[in-house]
Amino acid sequence: MKKVLKIAGLVLLGLLVIWTFVFLWQKSRPKAKNYQIETAAMHKIEKRTVATGKVQPRNEILIKPQMSGIIAEVYKEAGEIVQAGDIIAKIQVIPDMVNLSGAESRVSRAQLAADQSRSNYERDRKLYESNVISREEFEKVQLQYKNDQEELRAASDNLSLVRTGITKSSAKYSNTLVRSTVSGTILDVPIKVGNSVIQSNNFNDGTTIASVADLNDMLFVGKIDETEVGKLSVGMPMEITIGAVQDKKISAKLEYVSPKGIEESGAILFEMKAAMEMPTDVFIRAGYSANADIILDRRDSVLSITESCIEFSNDSAFVYAVKNEKPQEFERKNVKVGLSDGINIEIVEGLKLNDKVRGNEIIEKKK
Repeated sequence: MKKVLKIAGLVLLGLLVIWTFVFLWQKSRPKAKNYQIETAAMHKIEKRTVATGKVQPRNEILIKPQMSGIIAEVYKEAGEIVQAGDIIAKIQVIPDMVNLSGAESRVSRAQLAADQSRSNYERDRKLYESNVISREEFEKVQLQYKNDQEELRAASDNLSLVRTGITKSSAKYSNTLVRSTVSGTILDVPIKVGNSVIQSNNFNDGTTIASVADLNDMLFVGKIDETEVGKLSVGMPMEITIGAVQDKKISAKLEYVSPKGIEESGAILFEMKAAMEMPTDVFIRAGYSANADIILDRRDSVLSITESCIEFSNDSAFVYAVKNEKPQEFERKNVKVGLSDGINIEIVEGLKLNDKVRGNEIIEKKK
């Protein structure tokens, strides 16, 4: 019995040794790799880049007052549509006391002169009608009378202008009424009733009463990195995506690229502007942040494969063409590549339509 157990133990030990050697031999053998098979086909390839920026009106006009004073009335609010000539606000003039005193004195002198010339005119008119004085003498007195009346009217208008900014003859077109100079949408009215305002002149920009712009003529204004700016040219198409407007892409065309870069956070950026084709079903507000998807280059219906199938060595590119699918056999083949969009790459030479090449390795999931 002991002899039988001893023999059985030796047999088991031998089997264990044999199984160990078989296991190690199998582990040392290289595993057969399986690859995806890709087919060369015709695709449209576009090379794109993205620029960040915002939406702005092409022309935003700042409405300035033509005289200084206090805002007495505000007739418009931000968001309202106005036409050129519409009244936005009214200014109450605060008269300068020196000018006011001078204007009042001028009226007093003009009144005295007008009263005196009226008396002379009435007296000489009777003398002329009685043929006591000549027509020439009468016409001189008449002319003086008319001149003094005109001076009184002018002095009175000047006094009214100093006091209120309005004259009887020009009340409709008074500078106290601030009017829009263009048609469009009011973007902002930064003043309130009671605010002091300063007129626009050669030495001062003046207080902004309102800003007006045409929201049907908008631009994408953004910045692009120096590594991409050399690939841009006026007229390039692009698509604008606005964060506040979901699932909407707006077509645009590049109009301007700045000739001078600006350094920001260590990078050199160039300003660019693109005219947007404004949609009719969505209201686009000025100042929206946006991204521009710019098409740098495009190839329509060109032979291409997945870019991951390409391998590069020095200045040459090659693929592994399929010789046999089962079992998989490949041969290395040089190719000439063209435009890439990051997924597909154009094949200029080396492959034909429907040629099959080796793709990515198939990784089996562990159970």
